[in-house]
Amino acid sequence: MSDSRLFKILYYLIEKGRATAPELAAAFEVSSRTIYRDVDALSSAGIPIYAEPGRKGGIGLLPGFLLDKALLDEDERQEVLTALQSISAAGYTAGKETLTKLSALFHADTENWLEVDFSRFEKSTSDNLKFKTLKTAIIQHRELKITYINTNSEKSTRIVQPLKLSYKSKEWYLKTFCLEKQDFRLFKLNRILAFELLEHTFIPRPYPELPDSRCQPYPKLLLLFSKEIAYRIYDEFDETQLEHQQNGDILACAEMPVDAWLTGYLLSFGTQVEIIEPAYLKEALAAQAQAIYEKNKP
Repeated sequence: MSDSRLFKILYYLIEKGRATAPELAAAFEVSSRTIYRDVDALSSAGIPIYAEPGRKGGIGLLPGFLLDKALLDEDERQEVLTALQSISAAGYTAGKETLTKLSALFHADTENWLEVDFSRFEKSTSDNLKFKTLKTAIIQHRELKITYINTNSEKSTRIVQPLKLSYKSKEWYLKTFCLEKQDFRLFKLNRILAFELLEHTFIPRPYPELPDSRCQPYPKLLLLFSKEIAYRIYDEFDETQLEHQQNGDILACAEMPVDAWLTGYLLSFGTQVEIIEPAYLKEALAAQAQAIYEKNKP
C-alpha cells in the first residue's frame, strides 16, 4: 500500500468533494478493490471518509473535517495562500502545486479577489531557472558565480555568497556578500546574465538593512514636472515628496543617486521636466539631449 497514494486520494477528495471508486481507480491507476482497501486504511487512521453504495453513491469526506482540524484561523490561512499566490505570480512555478493543495485543504478560493504578476511580459524558462537556483543557493548556503552588467553597461564576473531575495520598487534584487569586494552588494536579478551554483558552502552573515556609515548621502534633487505628465510622477515619487504648484505643475524633492538610470529616466520626460537642482545634473542632461540630437538630426 502506498502512503503517497493515500495522501493523493485525500487531496483529490478535498478538491472534488466526492468521487466514485472507478473514478479514483482510473485516476491512480489501480483497481477499484484497491481503492476500497485504501478507504478502509484511511478510516482506520481516523480520517472520516465514507463510501455510499448505489448509483448515486460514492466516496467522500465528512464536510468541514480538515477545516476544523486546521491550526490556522481564517485570516492566517488567507495570508498563507496570498503569499504562495504572489510567489507563483512572480514567475516561480514550484509553489503552484502547494497552492492548489492548501486552497483545497482550507476550502478557500484564491482567484477571485487578487491578481499579482511580477513577471516580465514575455515569460521565459530562464527566469524560473534563475529563481530556483538562487533559492537553492540561499537555503543551502552555497556560493554563486554570476556574470552581471551594471548601469554603465560593464560586465563583470563575481563569486558571491547569496543571502536573501528582495522585491523592492517593482524589481527583484539579490542581497549578497561579494568575495571580490569583501563587502555586501545588491544585484538586480534582470541584470544577472549568467549564474552557476557552486559546491563551496559558507556561513551566512546578516545583510545590513541600514545604510553603511561609509556611504555618502544621495544628493538632493529638485525637479519641476509639467501637469500634463503628472500621472507618471507617482510611479517613482511618494506624495510626501511632491509640492503642487498653482498652475498644476508639480515640484518633486527627493534624495536619489545620480546615475545613468536617472538621466535616462529624466530624458524620457522630454521638455516636460525642468531640473532646478543640482546644477551639474542640469548640465549633464542638456549634454545628453544635445548628443541625442546630433546623432539623430536629419
